[in-house]
Amino acid sequence: MSIDDYAKTARFSLTDDERNFISKHASELKLSFDVLEDINTENVNPMYTVLDVKNIFREDTAVKFESRETLLSSAPEQYGGYFQVPKAID
Repeated sequence: MSIDDYAKTARFSLTDDERNFISKHASELKLSFDVLEDINTENVNPMYTVLDVKNIFREDTAVKFESRETLLSSAPEQYGGYFQVPKAID
């Protein structure tokens, strides 16, 4: 795909200067990935993080609330017996 194809897909237009700038840096990025392709990763286990992080699991237990009023008593705002939150989508 060319830079113009990506711009068309993303529905934005580029000036000639922007197109040249992106083309130059995209080529440098491609060269960086080409170097990575030459690394032998055979017999290397995949990792999702380089940190030694362990997930702590807990028992999933259901909790029954006394009433709707008890649950809503900690809500900063409520309307008609429900939590009221800021609008997320216009």
